[in-house]
Amino acid sequence: MREHTRKLFDYAFTGLGIASITFMVAILVIVLVPIFARGVQAVIFKGTVEHRLLHLEKFSHGDEDAIRAEYDEALKARQFAWDMLDNFKKDLKAMPSSERGHYRKEFADVEAIFAELMGPRPGEHRFPIVRMQYGQNRWDRAQVKLHELMYYEQWTYENGESHLQYLPRKDLFTGTSLEGLFDYTESHLEEMLKPKITFYWRFLTDSSIDAHIFGGIWPELLGTIYLTIGSMLFAVPFGILTAIYLAEYAKEGMILSTIRSCISTLSGVPSIVFGLIGLAFFINYLKVSPNKSVLAGALTLGLLVLPTIIRTSEEAIKAVPHAYKEAAMGLGAGRWFTVVKVILPASLPGIMTGIVLSMGRAAGETAPIIFTAAVSVGQALSPIQALSEPTPALSWNIYNLCTEHEAVEEIRHVQYGMVVVLIGVVISLSLIAILMRARIQKKMKR
Repeated sequence: MREHTRKLFDYAFTGLGIASITFMVAILVIVLVPIFARGVQAVIFKGTVEHRLLHLEKFSHGDEDAIRAEYDEALKARQFAWDMLDNFKKDLKAMPSSERGHYRKEFADVEAIFAELMGPRPGEHRFPIVRMQYGQNRWDRAQVKLHELMYYEQWTYENGESHLQYLPRKDLFTGTSLEGLFDYTESHLEEMLKPKITFYWRFLTDSSIDAHIFGGIWPELLGTIYLTIGSMLFAVPFGILTAIYLAEYAKEGMILSTIRSCISTLSGVPSIVFGLIGLAFFINYLKVSPNKSVLAGALTLGLLVLPTIIRTSEEAIKAVPHAYKEAAMGLGAGRWFTVVKVILPASLPGIMTGIVLSMGRAAGETAPIIFTAAVSVGQALSPIQALSEPTPALSWNIYNLCTEHEAVEEIRHVQYGMVVVLIGVVISLSLIAILMRARIQKKMKR
């Protein structure tokens, strides 16, 4: 091949590589930037006085005197709206029955929406469900609820097609004592809810209240860390010992080839199968816990990532120059001493690469922990409780909140916040492992 042709091929492959990397980075940016932008809203947002009051009463956060004074000011602004509701209720009783029936349902809708927007009045019965004890605690959700108050939906049919229209609810009460409620609420909403920019860093350390309508994600975050570290404590020692045996002690032949084929096959087994194996073997057969538990989930995740650790560790051990082994044994060192003191330290950077990959996978898996460890709602566990109790986990709760939560639209910020935190956990654990690998490599060069 001529030199000119070789250069053209080199330039073509270089350009193709740069284009591929650029394309991958662009895809990551397109996917991750919206996730991070919406996930940040779980921590930084406009919180209303209801948010501050809730955290004072449920978590003892904030200056009580300042929050109570601010809440009293908000109540004064709301009182005029409550008076209009009370006046119309009196007028409703005095109306003829035919006219009363026309307004009754519409007024019930207005009253219910306004209660969801502002919360119960002082002295009113407070329902046991927390979301019914407070008004809207986020300004963005208050805007959504205000729109529900101001407009009602109506389907119209034209030319055989249906169209959804939003019509002013005020028009339903024209000429009544309730007509002014809508304009007053729209123009005085800030006075009634007192929105402020809020930096809610406790999103990472608070437990959730009312199925993640309020509070943070500490139990899910802690559960994910338990499961990830627990799986590594199980998989890393067994994986490295198996790799040492396969690379240094086992004799080449059909049996060894079969073992390696089985390990490679396990890497491709669907994760849901590992979940069923964990349920059948660790819980039902070995009975490591009475039911679901962090221990059973960690062991299952350990089985899931074990093939990856074995294969990467074996290749790392084989990549150590043979001269290292010959030199050590030439000085009188035994095989085990040579493996532990010479070959294993030299192969640690490669082994750490496999551990990094395995940690990321263990932290993000959902299917294996559905049957063995995860619950939708739960409290943060101590290390001792983790041996016998199930735990919420970020990966499972992200799926759960997105698909099964009754108020899925109200907690979008929590869903995206969990995704960002899960990505952060994976990156943090991987970064720790990478720094350890770099430190080991630096020591080896000395």
